[in-house]
Amino acid sequence: MAFTLVSEGALLFVAAQTGFLDGPRTLSAMALDGWVPRRFKNLSERLVTQNGVVTMAVAAMVVLAYTRGAVALLVVMYSINVFLTFTLSQFGMARHWWRSRRGKGGWRRRLVVNLIGALVTAVILVITASLKFADGGWITLLATGALVVVAVAIRNHYGRVRRHLATLDDTLLQIPLPAPRAELPDLVADGPTAIVLVESYDGLGVHTLLSVHRLLPGHYRNFVFVSVGLVDSAQFKGADELGALERKVSGDLQDYVRFAERLGTYAEYRYALGTDLVHELEHLCEDLVREFRRPVVFAGQLVFQRENLFTRTLHHHTAFAIQRRLQFRGIQVIVMPIRVWQGRSPALQAAPA
Repeated sequence: MAFTLVSEGALLFVAAQTGFLDGPRTLSAMALDGWVPRRFKNLSERLVTQNGVVTMAVAAMVVLAYTRGAVALLVVMYSINVFLTFTLSQFGMARHWWRSRRGKGGWRRRLVVNLIGALVTAVILVITASLKFADGGWITLLATGALVVVAVAIRNHYGRVRRHLATLDDTLLQIPLPAPRAELPDLVADGPTAIVLVESYDGLGVHTLLSVHRLLPGHYRNFVFVSVGLVDSAQFKGADELGALERKVSGDLQDYVRFAERLGTYAEYRYALGTDLVHELEHLCEDLVREFRRPVVFAGQLVFQRENLFTRTLHHHTAFAIQRRLQFRGIQVIVMPIRVWQGRSPALQAAPA
């Protein structure tokens, strides 16, 4: 009897560990595809998806508090979601084999195996949910359905913002510029310097740069573009991915430098690689403040027409976070808004800040 209990406890411990290992990893993969907030793909200083681990722990505590540790109810909730996962996985594999049937031998056998597996697990799912509906099955289906609805809403929101940014890219990255000068502008040692925080070479960064020129025409003759290559779960797979990330960051910054030089201003760039975006930006800006005279930090931020908890959760507001940190250290920071209009149409329209 004691051996049986110890064995069961060990199995449950291994199952719990599996959830805490694969749960954050699944959230990270979903974040890369825009199904959950993007912050779930970020790594902590220990190179783990800390946000996913914390979310799994909170979810486990909520379930434990609701069920009050009732094993019968926990088994029902576990069984329904397990067979739901099995069914979706099997159907997904069947869809994969059907879509990749050309050029691959043996796809029919694999397709049949996955279809049979999907049908078997689907039948078990329906029977379990029907028989145990009043014994906790309803709350399981309700919670799972609510998560699906939230995930779809998050993906739709990110899709609308992505289409807006694509429109911004098409507009601002194609604007006519003066021809490149034979001699590049020189550094104005005593002149004011604009430190512009950018992520990649896109319409958002160009909008921030042009807004600085429009806000104070001809005032800033020195521009320093600053970016951080964020090492998240997508890049933390080997030296090749990190090298590609560094090349992309430096290449985007060089595009900004060329853009600013064609506007007739001196420009250079700084960058770093790290897992904490705000922390790395803070250190880069502090070094630049000691290097250049009369510096001011500029950052762009999407501002939605109707701000709510949903939009505040899905967007990092890095600009406001770095603004608070640097202003506490006596460094001037100006956030340049890029307004996002949310009308009745699903498409977003941008208006100049």
